[in-house]
Amino acid sequence: MRLRQVALAAHDLDRVCDDLAEVLAPGTPFADPGIAVFGLRNAVFPVGDTFLEVVSPAQPNTAAGRFLERRGGDGGYMVIVQSSDLARDRRRVEDLGVRVVWETQLSDIATIHLHPHDVGGAILSLDVADPPASWRWAGPDWESRSRRDVTTALVGVEIRAADPVALAERWSRVLDRPTASDATAASAIPLDAGTLRFVAGNASEAPGISAIDLVAVDPTAVLAAAEHRGLAVGGDAFAIAGTCIRLSAA
Repeated sequence: MRLRQVALAAHDLDRVCDDLAEVLAPGTPFADPGIAVFGLRNAVFPVGDTFLEVVSPAQPNTAAGRFLERRGGDGGYMVIVQSSDLARDRRRVEDLGVRVVWETQLSDIATIHLHPHDVGGAILSLDVADPPASWRWAGPDWESRSRRDVTTALVGVEIRAADPVALAERWSRVLDRPTASDATAASAIPLDAGTLRFVAGNASEAPGISAIDLVAVDPTAVLAAAEHRGLAVGGDAFAIAGTCIRLSAA
């Protein structure tokens, strides 16, 4: 299993995409027409061979729109983990009582979206791509649009919760991956590529994605670009769409 894509939900898709393009220079995004089934617009940015997506409601009464209302603003929305055996994954989540809220099987990819109330913290999607290096959700030519001169990889997601250890254990059972200690989190789940980290949050707030970890060629230059765009910058990170983007050097 590997961390392959993270989605942010935003009220203003174009503004967030402009900021991402100027600060991270991840590559030309892909607008997936198939996402209209959810009442959404989106943009999927390639970051190396991983992906950062932004979704925004295109009509009333969408799941993403209700998420934005509950949260009171933009924020991290979905974590997509690439698997190698979706049938086994489905049996496991059904045994755990986790509901599948949406699924599809196409010629080159299959996916199940798990109910966020059953998993906690975010919508978790498990996807199997054929061949494994492909990624339909980023468009047919994402390899030619991907850049690696500024940012090179999405390598981590941080989820904040009042009881981060319990939430990590839940994700561990859903993914069938053990938890591990982490110097920056209460608990973590290392994947074959990428890490899910769980940190303590406010008891009055619902669990949710609080940060995304990206690898940058020159983190200092990225932070300077973020500051120039008027984004909040602090330490090794900047904020966009209600989410902390934490940088590490390539």
